[in-house]
Amino acid sequence: MKKLLIYPAIDSTRLSRIQEISDQLIVCNVSELSAALTEIKDADAFFGKMTPELLAVAENLQWVQSPTASLEHYVFPELVDHPCQLTNMRGLFYDVIADHVMGFVICFARNLHRYIRQQTKSNWKPIGGVAGKPNFVTGPGQVSEVDCSHLHLSDCTLGVVGAGSIGAEICRRAAAFGMQVCAVDPLAREVPGVVEEVWNVDRLNDLLSISDFVVIAAPHTPQTEKLFRTVQFQQMKSTGYLINIGRGAIVDLPDLTAALQNGEIAGAGLDVFEIEPLPAEHPLWQMENVIITPHIAAASTRVPERHLETLLENIRCFLADKPFLTPADKQNWF
Repeated sequence: MKKLLIYPAIDSTRLSRIQEISDQLIVCNVSELSAALTEIKDADAFFGKMTPELLAVAENLQWVQSPTASLEHYVFPELVDHPCQLTNMRGLFYDVIADHVMGFVICFARNLHRYIRQQTKSNWKPIGGVAGKPNFVTGPGQVSEVDCSHLHLSDCTLGVVGAGSIGAEICRRAAAFGMQVCAVDPLAREVPGVVEEVWNVDRLNDLLSISDFVVIAAPHTPQTEKLFRTVQFQQMKSTGYLINIGRGAIVDLPDLTAALQNGEIAGAGLDVFEIEPLPAEHPLWQMENVIITPHIAAASTRVPERHLETLLENIRCFLADKPFLTPADKQNWF
């Protein structure tokens, strides 16, 4: 028999799915900390919010399942040093967030963010001006300023920082639009069928220098914290756009703001920020070349069902003494 402690308690629907897995599993679903402190003493596994107080009284703990993909807020020194295996909830958001990224890309390429602002003012004004715009007499025989002000995606390069499940799906989505795609990652070496060679992170500057769109899809780790500062923005094309759907802590907010104000990069699509919520007085709100979404790139009705299936599969692996679906590196937060 194995014992799984769940704290805080989950709803009855998910609880019943867990209980159906095996009659060799005792499931304790508790709401109060006092009960959790009692039940964890002989628990073999734990799902929920682990704390130093709970871990200190655990005597048999072999496995801890985090309810989130991100671990920077979850791990603490005692948990890192503990011999238990930690698993997380990565792999839930790959297609949802990739769709959000391509939304940013298309908005910038076709100036949709600017046209929406013009629409609120009933302003019919092609970006690039009307001079040289094709008409029924001349036809589109010559390149106009309007043409030059709108990007043709298959002429663009998209670079992805972090080629995990989300980053790889972004690569696939971008390739489907005909874009050239490159990526850097400390572990992944290819995105099958899309990126033959994923570069090591030491080639980040190469990626920045050739990319029209730079997408941050990396987790927050000790290595990625403030990875993007003034030096990195200056390596980008002045016509390039930064998109961050990874973690806010990866980008230094004052340096990004300065890069946008100084015209060092063309714009930014941001779903995550070093400070959240972004203060109402922050200058990013008023920049026409910035698109802000409030940390919702992963919003989808599909995610909760995947969350449950990941938990169930990891429970099955634990009971069968098989490798976990989502083992995590406690030291490096991913």
